[in-house]
Amino acid sequence: MNLLYPEILNIAIIGLAVLIIFTSILINFFEAQPTGKVKKEKKSIVETGSMIGFFIIFYLVIRLKIGVFDYSDFFIRVGLMILSWIVIAIGVYFNVAGRFRLGSNWANQVRIYKNQTLATNGVYSVVRHPLYASLMWMFYAASLIYFNWLAFLLNTIVFIPFMYYRAKQEEKMLEKEFKNYKNYRKEVGMFFPKLRW
Repeated sequence: MNLLYPEILNIAIIGLAVLIIFTSILINFFEAQPTGKVKKEKKSIVETGSMIGFFIIFYLVIRLKIGVFDYSDFFIRVGLMILSWIVIAIGVYFNVAGRFRLGSNWANQVRIYKNQTLATNGVYSVVRHPLYASLMWMFYAASLIYFNWLAFLLNTIVFIPFMYYRAKQEEKMLEKEFKNYKNYRKEVGMFFPKLRW
């Protein structure tokens, strides 16, 4: 089975996604409000540096092929690759749109600015934490592209709990700051859209 061309596409799509997201993160750092405008702040172990650390470990697991599940059905592999490419594209969109919607309200630490507004429209009307959610989705997609059970497990038992911890820290602060946050939280899912019947 020759998967050379899909593999080249995998590298190109994932490489482009990483480049776009890292560029967006750099823009966030430049656009963030100065610390003099901070109203409340709480330091968190889950911040850009620790997330990049996880990304490096995740990348090495995939690159060194630790935890690869060897499955040779060509059509299933290609189907999962195409599905994963779509998830990665959606993830990049949610990540970048979420960052631009936050604009200068973005912070590396858990922070409320004096003039902060609550983001509830755009991608924030789909999930409450689109930046974190999009990374989870893309890590799962990369795990499926490379049939790597260890990468899938790392996302599930390390990355998601860390993101949940960080999100809960933020939500506690947002709930105190914005009266309508409780209602927003009931209506919109944390990392995955709420199913409405």
